[in-house]
Amino acid sequence: MRDAPLLKVADLVAYYGDFQALYGVSLDIAAGEVVAIVGANGAGKSTLLKTIAGQLAARRESVSFDGVAIGGDPAFANVRRGIALVPEGRRLFPSLSVEENLLIGGQAKRAGRWNLAAIYELFPVLGERRRQPSTSLSGGQQQMVAIGRALMSNPRLLLCDEISLGLAPIIVKDIYARLPLIAADGVAIAIVEQDIAQALAAARRVFCLREGRVALASETKDASREKIAAAYFGV
Repeated sequence: MRDAPLLKVADLVAYYGDFQALYGVSLDIAAGEVVAIVGANGAGKSTLLKTIAGQLAARRESVSFDGVAIGGDPAFANVRRGIALVPEGRRLFPSLSVEENLLIGGQAKRAGRWNLAAIYELFPVLGERRRQPSTSLSGGQQQMVAIGRALMSNPRLLLCDEISLGLAPIIVKDIYARLPLIAADGVAIAIVEQDIAQALAAARRVFCLREGRVALASETKDASREKIAAAYFGV
């Protein structure tokens, strides 16, 4: 029998104004588990992460974290609970240095292993460039800052939205190599990713969204190319 999940999403719906983006999405994530969330552009992947994080409204009972219903609670409250989002496009503060961007992530003051020293151990290049403006870094290094900023809140659940977007394959491989080190401490990780092969290699389970609905929920070892293609394209 599986332990109670850290995150449980049940029959989640989400809207942008009058436009409905999610239709009854359900999934769960255990502590220390890495799951991949894949699907075509517009399938609802980023919307799902934003709703879990508290950036979009939701029915209270549709999102539960550590057994507590949190749907519709604001993002700052969820950060304090231990939910951190690495947003698509990184969203760094351009006027701040690398280290200042990281310190912003620590404002929740949650206890845990992640501090500046731990981030610089995980991503040594950031320690070397900690005084530089964040905008002076390469795209891959900026992504490391975005991940480090989220980790500075000492999350129990890390939501990663398109962390490989626009990056060279060797940089993507380097970043993904760090994910097991993060999950080893019991941090659950949800990865929204266009690079399906990379996501499946990193995750234990995969959820494929299509038009705002879960089209496939599977262990990655059982998710064949044919199954994923059928779920992805609806064929």
